[in-house]
Amino acid sequence: MNYKKFHRSSTNKVIAGVCGGLGDYLNLDPVLVRVIFVVSVVCFGFGILLYLILWLLSSSN
Repeated sequence: MNYKKFHRSSTNKVIAGVCGGLGDYLNLDPVLVRVIFVVSVVCFGFGILLYLILWLLSSSN
């Protein structure tokens, strides 16, 4: 079995590569993931906390 591992992107990153890595993991455009994070920060306020948690849980390339 091939398991995908969530990792921070080293090539498609703006701050820490979390959105780029999440986009790779979910087969989504990283720009779409970034927009979702920005909307979650502005509308709901939990995006920053989620980003930090994913940053801590992910491994770097």
